[in-house]
Amino acid sequence: MTAYAIAHLRPADGPVEDEVLSYIERIQATMEPYGGRFLVHGAEADVVEGTWPGALVVLGFPGTAEAHAWYASPAYQQILPLRTRHIDGDVVIVPGVGPEYDASATAAAMRAARDRTAQEV
Repeated sequence: MTAYAIAHLRPADGPVEDEVLSYIERIQATMEPYGGRFLVHGAEADVVEGTWPGALVVLGFPGTAEAHAWYASPAYQQILPLRTRHIDGDVVIVPGVGPEYDASATAAAMRAARDRTAQEV
């Protein structure tokens, strides 16, 4: 099942640091052995609800094992400080859903779990 590494980055105001540019130049090579690729990178967000300070990066991987292996890899860990020294952010790895996913089934399961919990109290 496809997995995603999602970063919400909040760069500081001012010019982009050379270390950040080096990180961007080198990150693709760290993802390739794990089947990773950029899905969103550097695009201007069209905020339609709430606020969104910063930038969004979405990477796709064949699965969560590959995404975690990439993040923990020596190659990525070596370049990671080039970004983190200059840009604050949050990074998560999440599994995707398949084509058979049905949100109404998820809602039904959540409703049943909630109702069971309420009956136990």
